[in-house]
Amino acid sequence: MRTGRNGRGTLPVVVNLLLVVAVLLPSLASAQAPASPAPRTPILDAPPELGVDAARTSIAKALGWVVANQRPDGAWASGSTDSLQLTFFSPETHFAFQYAATALTTRALLDGEETAERRAALERGLGWLCSVTLPKRGSDWDIDCSWSALYGFDGIARAALDPRFAADPWKSRLDARGRELYALLDKNQSPEGGWGYYEGPVVSRRPTWATSFSTATVVPALVMARDRLKWGVDPKLVERAVEYLRRCALPTGAYEYDLNPIPRVSGGEMINDVKGSLGRIQVCNWARRQAGDPKVTDDVIRRGLELFLEHHRFLDAARLKPIPHESWYQNAAYFYNFGHCYASLLVNELPAAEREGWHARLRPHFVKVQFADGSTYDFIGNGWAEAAGTAFLALALQAGVPAAPLPR
Repeated sequence: MRTGRNGRGTLPVVVNLLLVVAVLLPSLASAQAPASPAPRTPILDAPPELGVDAARTSIAKALGWVVANQRPDGAWASGSTDSLQLTFFSPETHFAFQYAATALTTRALLDGEETAERRAALERGLGWLCSVTLPKRGSDWDIDCSWSALYGFDGIARAALDPRFAADPWKSRLDARGRELYALLDKNQSPEGGWGYYEGPVVSRRPTWATSFSTATVVPALVMARDRLKWGVDPKLVERAVEYLRRCALPTGAYEYDLNPIPRVSGGEMINDVKGSLGRIQVCNWARRQAGDPKVTDDVIRRGLELFLEHHRFLDAARLKPIPHESWYQNAAYFYNFGHCYASLLVNELPAAEREGWHARLRPHFVKVQFADGSTYDFIGNGWAEAAGTAFLALALQAGVPAAPLPR
């Protein structure tokens, strides 16, 4: 959720009214109404470190949930609103969230150890991503279709480089959809080089606002597509995106939420303090490292990971809070799963000998929030958060588990 210069979430007034209604409705219900079922509770007392076997168990549960909860059409979650909290978005945006969540879930299957059920679910997911109409901009201010482009391009590009999908008809389908998603990225890249999901101070055909973390999610896929796929990726587009990330980097090791001529750091509980940047540091370092930025050294990566673990309590405090950026240092609930996934991917940029030590320290923070059915989420009230959260969990844990050989 975008923040204004005062650091508070810029939610429309109607959202605040809806939240008040949501709080008051239970008290207005009849005293004779049946009690709601008890919420699913994760295991919150995980040990300080967990090994590979624990990761494999959690991965199996997560991918089991993924297979069991795929829609008949191949997607995950819903393409329409399923939460009062999000009714202020345009109808198109809910479809964009579904597309992005499905792309993430499909990537989790792509990276996971293959079984017959998982392969079938993977192909159905890719089929939906390749055939469904692409989301469009929802309104003058709502550009959440960027999420479908960012995660859709990432998933499709990685599938196109997977030997299991190197021949037709998959090759042609992935090629066509990858080019379409790239065209959407090209259309929505801000003048400064990044991607955002709301409009900036000027309403324009080309969006004028971006964030560091959304931009970082797609940079590695763009680098792969530029170097290995013939999809017409403009090297200058990639360079602009990487430069945007560099300019968002602060001397403290944090990354700005969005690029400003004068960084929004003025003391107190600022979002651009390290403690408010925990969910951004890892993905931005990962993206720059994947793009070959020499300034993201092993020591820079280690420092970012240590900050993540040292101040992790601020992500714990934000998880499941219903209002974006209401927690300490303006952390939002939906940075929990996001931040952990990219921290785990970043670990694999370090020398092989030290990776397991980092993964062992990161795993408990995901395993402790996994439900008994294998799923997880950090932002309540919507299906796409559960699909995406479970995919983030699987991707994070799979990053620290030796890959099984692909079927011949």
